[in-house]
Amino acid sequence: MAESPAEPSRTGFDSPEVLAKALSGTGYLPGDDLATAAFLALRMNRPLFCEGEPGTGKTAFAQALAQVLGAPLIRLQCHDGIDAGQALYDWDFPRQLLHLRTLEATGGELDPGAVEHSLYDERFLLARPILRALRTSPSVLLIDEIDRADDEFEAFLLEVLTEHAVTIPELGEIRAVSPPAVVLTSNRTREVHDALKRRCLYVWLDHPDVAGEIRILRSRLPGLSERLATEVAEAVAALRAADLVKPPGVAETLDWAQALQLIGSTTLDLDGAAATLGAVLKYREDAERALAVLARRDPS
Repeated sequence: MAESPAEPSRTGFDSPEVLAKALSGTGYLPGDDLATAAFLALRMNRPLFCEGEPGTGKTAFAQALAQVLGAPLIRLQCHDGIDAGQALYDWDFPRQLLHLRTLEATGGELDPGAVEHSLYDERFLLARPILRALRTSPSVLLIDEIDRADDEFEAFLLEVLTEHAVTIPELGEIRAVSPPAVVLTSNRTREVHDALKRRCLYVWLDHPDVAGEIRILRSRLPGLSERLATEVAEAVAALRAADLVKPPGVAETLDWAQALQLIGSTTLDLDGAAATLGAVLKYREDAERALAVLARRDPS
């Protein structure tokens, strides 16, 4: 018996090429590896773990993915010391206290069990990002900079991403009707444990090459001339190869090109670069090194 053709993805994207085209329509130009990994993650209902240097477009990818899926982006920004409570839920204590005082003001006999039950009503629940994502269908859950969290939070996250459910003691289990599309990002400030990575599909994001960055510039800044886009992309590539404290990312490249446009530059000369360098570099030491690099490139 002949095999039946594969059914289209529930997202409407039946190939990596179709997904890449949709992402490109938002202004985000994915490489083939990212488009394929994203397509598979959606098709297999697996989280996508995006790792790479800062500024390579990991967060922007999640934003573009939410846009093409027509789903809200729910972002959990990880940081040192983050715990499950900050990711899941909390109770609105001031409103609970006000509710309790209102009950007391009404007078009469109050059943302690009924009072406690009323205090932990759904209306007093403050849903944090993970709980919001589980309760919102469809949604894209961005877990940003997971490398900044600790081992305990990773273990909690692994359980949630496996079960697509959480238990609130006062309310019971809350399970996703349709699991969110999950994107995790890491700047690789530390190694994330294998247990969490095994739950995900993995892709490494690098800075685009010069040709890729030119395409991004022309796509996001339609009024930018090809010459200025080329000169900015080539200059940024040179800066990334220099020994900078914080090499520029794609977002900084776009800011720089836009700044040059706004001051009327049609080419990237040394004067224009010096005047707008604050758009692309954020450290004084980097600015000094960058001017030296750009001076060597300036034909004048």
